[in-house]
Amino acid sequence: MEKQIESFLEFIQNDKKLSDNTLQSYRRDIMQYEKYVEENNINYTKVKQKDIKDYLNYLHDMNKKSSTISRNLASIRLFYQYSLKNKKVKNDPTEGIQSPKIEKRVPSILTSQEVSLLLDQPKSVDLKGIRDKAMLEFAYATGMRVTEIISLNVEDVNLVNGYVTCKNGNKQRNIPLGSLSLKALKEYMESSRPILIKSDDEKALFVNVNGKRLTRQGFWKIVKFYKEQAHITKDITPHVLRHSFATHLLQNGADLKAIQTMLGHSDISSTQVYMQFQDESLKNVYKYAHPRA
Repeated sequence: MEKQIESFLEFIQNDKKLSDNTLQSYRRDIMQYEKYVEENNINYTKVKQKDIKDYLNYLHDMNKKSSTISRNLASIRLFYQYSLKNKKVKNDPTEGIQSPKIEKRVPSILTSQEVSLLLDQPKSVDLKGIRDKAMLEFAYATGMRVTEIISLNVEDVNLVNGYVTCKNGNKQRNIPLGSLSLKALKEYMESSRPILIKSDDEKALFVNVNGKRLTRQGFWKIVKFYKEQAHITKDITPHVLRHSFATHLLQNGADLKAIQTMLGHSDISSTQVYMQFQDESLKNVYKYAHPRA
């Protein structure tokens, strides 16, 4: 099974052009499944539908979230479809098995006042403060995912026309930069980044104090630090800035389709989750605009 797993992972990496994070998720899911079948003396080529259901129940008993169980099933299904195609198994044991229903969580968002308070925390008095100011302004201005932000290179930003090109796998999108974000980014690229980097060959847009590409963990720590500095009690992650970006755009009259494009959602239903935060503003518009309100 080990050889088949490595062959499968190599296939999805080359054929589907997945991001490192997605590929690692597949690897974790399949390795965990391999451990389970081995511990239960099950031959993976003879797995039945009942065995798959037992495994999903096993994950449920481990208090795994529905979203995690659903992702595991998707990983195992893809593995067996690949194995079936390569004639390593005679049937797909996941066929007909339904994914558990996933409850859509209400995104956590900040108010405009909380965003302003957070973004006002970094002070442009040293190299790190200039960088942090640029990063937080950039995250809120673009609504980009953490992985997308830390993957950016200098060449992806157009300071003259004020936009960033976000590349995610085979897809790419251009996102405009607001005036405040553009101002902070220019200051960082002119006065902070050239000193932070140790080599002119470094392509990363945002770098750490050692001059290397910033990591996800590094980004999270920066957000957490300034959240505490601002004395905001809400749990703030980089993704909360993404949610706030979309919600505030919608509340201020932006078109849902445009927000979908900027967020990089392939399905409009993913963007529609922010509609629930528009209710109060819609009521106010109706109240003041409708002749019989």
